[in-house]
Amino acid sequence: MDQTILVTGGAGYIGSHVCKALSRHGFLPITIDNLSSGNETAVKWGPFEYSDINDSETVSSVIDRYAPDAVIHLAGSLDISESKTAPAQYYKNNVTGTLCLIDTMKKHDIDDIVLSSSAAVYGAPQSMQPLTESSALDPVNVYGRTKLMMEHAIRDYTNAYGMRVGALRYFNAAGADIDNEAGTAYKNDTHLIPLLMQAAAGQTDHIKLFGNDYNTRDGSAIRDYVHVTDIAEAHIKALQYMKNAKKSLTANLGSGCGYSVSEVINAARRITGHAIPAIEYPRRDGDPPMLVANARHAKETLGWIPQYSDLDTIITTAWAWKQKQTGTPALKSRKVA
Repeated sequence: MDQTILVTGGAGYIGSHVCKALSRHGFLPITIDNLSSGNETAVKWGPFEYSDINDSETVSSVIDRYAPDAVIHLAGSLDISESKTAPAQYYKNNVTGTLCLIDTMKKHDIDDIVLSSSAAVYGAPQSMQPLTESSALDPVNVYGRTKLMMEHAIRDYTNAYGMRVGALRYFNAAGADIDNEAGTAYKNDTHLIPLLMQAAAGQTDHIKLFGNDYNTRDGSAIRDYVHVTDIAEAHIKALQYMKNAKKSLTANLGSGCGYSVSEVINAARRITGHAIPAIEYPRRDGDPPMLVANARHAKETLGWIPQYSDLDTIITTAWAWKQKQTGTPALKSRKVA
């Protein structure tokens, strides 16, 4: 029988890719998801159990039935803008939900958890780029603060109760499955590249460019994009590391390359062949000019080397997924001359 791994949020974008990676490596992923943002159709590589992680009784019953060896914790709320207007939701889902989950793990003697964390824990650094794991932690929004609180809570549990955590700080997850079997699975996507794909497919009229006056090479903000398949692979390596080394770890997951928003828009126009009108808007509060990862620790500790995180592969796979979902090649009227 395959080794089983409980995946909270397995019906979401990153979750579906993580489940595929687990299956490919001989694990059986057990998805728990309340479908608040994910989709059950994204669950293809193992059983699906409908539950909220705050529902300890149901989560406990799932653990009793499947006896997972470890947990990959991806469930939670993730929209930075929404977190400012709905902080109660973010503290309940991200912080309280995590406490409920690790309490349940403790009761069932499950020691290992891989945590979906975020570059948002670094806030808006003005210098010292690329960022290392020892860079200052100063989140500037509710979402980032809840992610940092999740890290602190799990580390306190692991230190006190002999558990282990692999806290993986994602930078900008992007792209879609190389085999076109999975892609963005959110009901409402707020991230740049999926929004570009929507515009290229004619589902929206334009893309919003927030800020053109940053101190960057073209005035737009610079971000580090890392392919979702590479992120999924890092979860497998983190599980293996904790099992073999009997240690916890914290690691940035990024490509180490920064692309400006304008560069990403132009690359999307080139690869999709669609015009994708862009309209400039003022900066959003708290958006740093640059966020780029130093992922050396993940490479040295886990042997993790991104395979698909160049910008062209990211956009090409995202576009293939959008075409599969919508049949976009028929939209000739939007073709660039």
